[in-house]
Order: sequence, then structure tokens, then C-alpha cells
Amino acid sequence: MAATWMIAALLAQSAAGAGVDRIDVGYDQLAKGQPAAAIARIGGNKAVAADDPAALINLGAAYARLGERQKAADCYRAAIASPERYELQRADGSWMDSRRIAREALAALTGSERLAAR
Repeated sequence: MAATWMIAALLAQSAAGAGVDRIDVGYDQLAKGQPAAAIARIGGNKAVAADDPAALINLGAAYARLGERQKAADCYRAAIASPERYELQRADGSWMDSRRIAREALAALTGSERLAAR
């Protein structure tokens, strides 16, 4: 799925600028094409808060790859609603606000993204 988002959130910088935290949110497993392993990794990491946007976005990506669209959408919505907010590094190396990433991933998942045309 080309529109699946994967966050390289081994480095997640808080939007408040409080520094850089290293958090394992299943990126390596997603990068290797192992979504079930990513879900297990994220779920087994006790250092990851239930409302961590990076973890929720990567869980959404993993569920989307497994064809579990409702679970993926639920994860993206939870990331949008999370009181936590970070600048996250995406798989392509760019940085973006976690809520924006989650909104774009949800739009891509539901097919509601808008395409510009001339």
C-alpha cells in the first residue's frame, strides 16, 4: 500500500522542544515488511504510553498492511486525539507534526485525500 505511513520515530522530538527521546515504536519491523512483528513489538514495549502518537501511527500502518482497515483508522484517530504531540521523522527523512501525519494517513486509508488537478 503506497499510502501507508511509516514513522522513523526512533527519534521523536516533542513539539515543545524538550529534547529528543529515543522510542522503539516498531519502525524496524515495518521497514522489513513485518507488520505483525511491529504490532507485537509496540505492544510489548512498556516504555510506550498508550496515547503515544508515534506508536499509534505505526500501529495504524501495521494494521493497514494487514488489511485491518478499521483498526488502522482507530489508531490514526487516537493519534489525532492524543494530548501528546510531536514532530516525527517520516520514513523519507522529512519531519512533520504527528497530528498532521495521522490525519493524512487516515485520509489515505479512507480514500478521502484530495488530489489537485489542472
